[in-house]
Amino acid sequence: MQGTLINNLYQYIRANNPDILLNLEETGSVTTYLSDKVSSVDFLYKQLSTEGKPAYIIEELCMNFLTQDLKPSRYTYIRSILEAEFELKYKDLIESGLLLYEVSNMIKYCQPVFDDLNFSEANEDNRFLRYAITGVIKEYLDNVTSENMSDELQQSAETKRQY
Repeated sequence: MQGTLINNLYQYIRANNPDILLNLEETGSVTTYLSDKVSSVDFLYKQLSTEGKPAYIIEELCMNFLTQDLKPSRYTYIRSILEAEFELKYKDLIESGLLLYEVSNMIKYCQPVFDDLNFSEANEDNRFLRYAITGVIKEYLDNVTSENMSDELQQSAETKRQY
């Protein structure tokens, strides 16, 4: 059962929280994270097994417990705002293969707002929260655009000096 839970948790994170998986991969701690997390439901597994619950029920209840702190997905939330409000940029990021990395950066950039407004399943549909995060995403995109333009101007100036 532990192997099944590890695999299911990995698949869940890959689908819903790829930013977390990216961070875990960068630090080489995917296996440790998954094993530690699944070990945290040993008590629940033993209790449900003792009660004679069927395996599929045990698996579902354990997965609910394991994914509790991964909901709602900040990745999905930001990606949906990006797709709805910044459609051209969203398409550019998909085409360039940078969507995962940029959304991960946006999550970090939006972290203070998520924390201040207590982002949770209870308020993920809150209009004020959506406006606040949309504003921070716009600020992030404006800053990235400014940095890119600055880099291009600097490269252009360096090229002119060479000739």
